[in-house]
Amino acid sequence: MSRKKIFFTSKLVINVEEYLKDFDVEIYEGEPPIPREVLKEKVKDVDGLVVLLTDRIDAEILDNAPRLKIVANYAVGYDNIDVDECTKRGIVVTNTPDVLTDATAELAWALVFAVARRIVEAHKYVEKRLWRGWSPTLFLGIELKGKTLGVLGAGRIGQAFALKSTGFGMKVVYYNRRPNEVLEKQLGARKVDLDELLQVSDIISLHLPLTPETYHLIGEREFNLMKPNAIFINTARGKIVDEKALVKVLKERRIYGAGLDVFEFEPRISEELYELDNVVMLPHIGSATVEARTKMAELVVENLRAFFNGEIPPTVVNKELYGRQG
Repeated sequence: MSRKKIFFTSKLVINVEEYLKDFDVEIYEGEPPIPREVLKEKVKDVDGLVVLLTDRIDAEILDNAPRLKIVANYAVGYDNIDVDECTKRGIVVTNTPDVLTDATAELAWALVFAVARRIVEAHKYVEKRLWRGWSPTLFLGIELKGKTLGVLGAGRIGQAFALKSTGFGMKVVYYNRRPNEVLEKQLGARKVDLDELLQVSDIISLHLPLTPETYHLIGEREFNLMKPNAIFINTARGKIVDEKALVKVLKERRIYGAGLDVFEFEPRISEELYELDNVVMLPHIGSATVEARTKMAELVVENLRAFFNGEIPPTVVNKELYGRQG
């Protein structure tokens, strides 16, 4: 029997060839993202494809991949993949949930602290050798104790983020399709509608997936509902937020500040954001810990090995291909 061929659009943090010795493995050696024309060429004779969230897998790519049977996404979100099109063609899609939950939740809190206590501003101030001594009003920030935390999306990451608030004595409200019993029992959290969450929260952290329903969920109307001292955090997906509206409210200082790990048109960022001192920006590093990225890579390998052994991969996205829903 011929060996199955798997193409990786990027190096991962483990030596995947050691884990996949029974397969023909090819890895794109350039800097990600892989050029689209290169990807179209490379998929022509592959059985499995491992992609990053920056790789758009749509009908055009799939048309060039007649042998393709599985697309393993090195991310928990999979809005970069046309899952419906894959399903029509019998192509299994997998992702890497759970293993990056805490890393992303921790980064969201890092952004909260950075914005609330103006850490980046203060660092730049010291770095430029402007500090002349202690001052009663130098870089005044906001305390978290007693504030209201609003969690937009109470799935794995949103829940983990909320649970990490216990040391700050915060009230917690959340917006989610279904009640989250863990948050309600452990934190006394209240499930509220979107408008109420925006109106009552001091810290608003976004943890929703990008879907047609959540695209631009947060726009100018929603920002106008927020408190003047509100801090807005996004470690989910950039397109859930209307970036022009965000820039406008930050420039007009209608909210206290924002912490962003994702952007609407990343890696391109609005030039106006670079000019603001009330925003902290990171290059989409929510899962960028040694532990999380290693576990993600191991889960990708586990999904591939299970699939080609005739088993159900642990984290299938389009479960209907295996005759089970949910």
